Amino acid sequence: MKDLVDRLRLIRSPTIGPVSYRHLLSRFGSAAAALDALPDLARRGGGAAPRIVPRAEAEREIATVEKLGGRYLLLGQGLYPRLLAELDNAPPVITVKGDLTLLDKPSAAIVGARNASAAACRFSRGLAHDLGAEGIVVVSGLARGIDSAAHDGSLASGTIAVIAGGLDVAYPPENEERQRAIAERGLLVAEMPPGTEPRARHFPYRNRIIAGLALGTIVVEAAPRSGSLITARLATEAGREVMAVPGSPLDPRAQGCNGLIRDGATLIQNAADVIEVIRPFGSIARVASPVIPFEHPATDAGNDERARIEELLGPSAVPIDEIVRLSGMPSGTVQLVLLELDLAGRLDRHAGGKVSLTA
Repeated sequence: MKDLVDRLRLIRSPTIGPVSYRHLLSRFGSAAAALDALPDLARRGGGAAPRIVPRAEAEREIATVEKLGGRYLLLGQGLYPRLLAELDNAPPVITVKGDLTLLDKPSAAIVGARNASAAACRFSRGLAHDLGAEGIVVVSGLARGIDSAAHDGSLASGTIAVIAGGLDVAYPPENEERQRAIAERGLLVAEMPPGTEPRARHFPYRNRIIAGLALGTIVVEAAPRSGSLITARLATEAGREVMAVPGSPLDPRAQGCNGLIRDGATLIQNAADVIEVIRPFGSIARVASPVIPFEHPATDAGNDERARIEELLGPSAVPIDEIVRLSGMPSGTVQLVLLELDLAGRLDRHAGGKVSLTA
């Protein structure tokens, strides 16, 4: 219980994201030790000590989750999904409600337009049903349109809904009954604390979990620059398969899918096509997912070393590997300085292991 409280206090504190959380635990060995080290690390990074969530606040959150019938899964512990743990920015803590055995089975994500056509919704529902009949769990985001159809088609066989808000918040409101049914017969997954109303910034975080839980992501309908294409990009960055259903070039909702196929996504027309793509990966067993340590032991940095690393940073994102190469310093030293800047609120982390100074 104390470790859970400490982990919640750490990840719920401002300026601490999934990457800095992992680095803190790998360096200090426990959330309690990391909490003690925060003020000094932030000071060395040139910022004020971050506000640390009080113990009572974390305990209230735990009590709320228990009252809702949910539970926590923690990165680095046995029940946490192994595929999700492979992400560099895997959520350190998720809340779940429902059938945890679904995390033992191979899964595929189905995503698409909220304003989907009737034909696309019918296709998604049928595809999800057929995948379920083959033992594939369907993952989606419980949004209007394609997501809802995919959940409906796979509810009987096994579906996982990743939501952008808290475990107790139904969004969109018309999906309240569907969300309740999934909690009873499938599995609900949330990264945000209970009571959190979803905001625009939460949906990309939700999308990375959808992509991270699945062996592959299927996009059924998607306009250019849509959230579904973000999920597909995140799946690619995670080394997962991306599949797309082709559509008419005259329908704007098909442009995203057709573009994915043009750029190398696998064209699919039925469940057999999907299974052919993901079957070689085999079943995914639930195993312990250890916290990824630094590549090299982190050593303390002096003022000259900090100044040199800051000098290499700017408003444009650069790969951390490039900073290591140009600085000539050990990877652990660079990572430590970046962590200090991050905790001081002076560093932005980007996809692909890139960082920049906060504007």
